[in-house]
Amino acid sequence: MAKLIDLKTFTDQRGNLTVIEKVIPFDIKRIFYIYGVDDSARGGHRHHKTVQAAICLAGKCTVYNDNNIETHEFILDSPSKCLILYPEDWHKMYSFSPEAILMVLASEFFDAADYIYESYR
Repeated sequence: MAKLIDLKTFTDQRGNLTVIEKVIPFDIKRIFYIYGVDDSARGGHRHHKTVQAAICLAGKCTVYNDNNIETHEFILDSPSKCLILYPEDWHKMYSFSPEAILMVLASEFFDAADYIYESYR
């Protein structure tokens, strides 16, 4: 099942510095980000191989997750929260705030054959 992790953040009078180091359970091969989303849902798939880490850098969004055993909704509303999505996690992202920027780190390069669009339910 997908899991939410807190990224190490240093805060002082100058602001915040969040570090992504030694917490992502894979080597990063691809980075993309989603922004300017209207009321549409994004995602709507799972993978054969790819593991992903999703971080909402600005604004907020909701991630629905189903691993065929349980379902859960995660609210990503802080750049210090990181949602790890495993290959079996069918997920979709929605309810993006107007200023939302969702960055995703992926364990694999893009491969259309890695995507499974059918939901479990």
